[in-house]
Amino acid sequence: MQLKIVVLPGDGVGPEVTEQAVFVLREVANIHGHNFQFAEHDAGGVAIERWGSPLPPATLDACVGADAVLLGAVGSPDFDHLAPDKRPEAGLLLLRRTLGGFANLRPISCFPSLAGASPLRSEIIEGVDILFVRELLGGLYFGEPRGLVSQNGSSSAFNTMRYTVNEIERVARIAFAAATKRRCKLTSVDKANVLETSQLWRLTVSRVAMEYPEVELDHLYVDAAAMHIITEPKRFDVILTENLFGDILSDEASVISGSLGMLASGTVGGAVDLYEPVHGSAPDIAGKGIANPLGAIASAAMLLRQTAGLEDEAADIETAISAVLDAGYRTRDIAQGTSGHLIGTVEMGNLIAEAVVEIADMRHAYHAV
Repeated sequence: MQLKIVVLPGDGVGPEVTEQAVFVLREVANIHGHNFQFAEHDAGGVAIERWGSPLPPATLDACVGADAVLLGAVGSPDFDHLAPDKRPEAGLLLLRRTLGGFANLRPISCFPSLAGASPLRSEIIEGVDILFVRELLGGLYFGEPRGLVSQNGSSSAFNTMRYTVNEIERVARIAFAAATKRRCKLTSVDKANVLETSQLWRLTVSRVAMEYPEVELDHLYVDAAAMHIITEPKRFDVILTENLFGDILSDEASVISGSLGMLASGTVGGAVDLYEPVHGSAPDIAGKGIANPLGAIASAAMLLRQTAGLEDEAADIETAISAVLDAGYRTRDIAQGTSGHLIGTVEMGNLIAEAVVEIADMRHAYHAV
């Protein structure tokens, strides 16, 4: 397998966690004889400082020409004084729009060894395995018109939530297809009792469901979904929702895994897939060597599965993450409420890479028998 992977370390802890993800990917390539070519480019605040743009043309061109993009994080309060379209986050939105990925996949699961790191009781989260499928190119984040206006000494602001049938259909099919490979249950989240966009969402999802008779579909209002994710998360398999609701609900669900630092995401459906940990740039801990790289490493595993179709290699990384956690190793964000060995970013990356080698050796030995 040959893969061209553009790496965008970004801001804050982004360079630290992506370094470990790339380290693990290189180990996987060495084990299985793959050829993974990595090219690093600037994006976010670091690109503003160096090039005057959060997404320089050279970076965008490289991403468009890649098989996949691995992003660390973007954003810093140092750029809050800039106009919204000049800030690091604007570069990320432009990248998503250009690559065309309209479905964001965010898996949420409970690691038994980290049950104590969650504020939820262990009997609530034990066995939870949820896949969020969030529409990523529509809704309030991209709808027009939008703006800030000032008139007669008074200011106001407005955004537009807008969805088309086509936008809803295409992300719904991604979610239903994912459900067929899991437990065949899909929950569509909306606010159809208030919003016309949600009424269209519910009608369209219900119609697409007829193409997937093996999948059980139910609908929840977003406020009810927010409650049930905390009180009975085991009821969910795949959760499908629009852009804003998906952003909020998937971050809320991070408490199930114990930390945002644990969570991976992949944006698919476009010309080039984009993978990134869910956590932000965390500038307050940048450079201290304590950031959790597991979200970035798990994003690398998603890249191998979704873009390259390398199921065994992806599974090896995910199994390695579980094994290292079961052995008691913790970065600072997941140490509270659990017992174990407190380690840093590089140490965690090294342990995952070592575990990947051991797991691959065990598989080879099993097949040899």
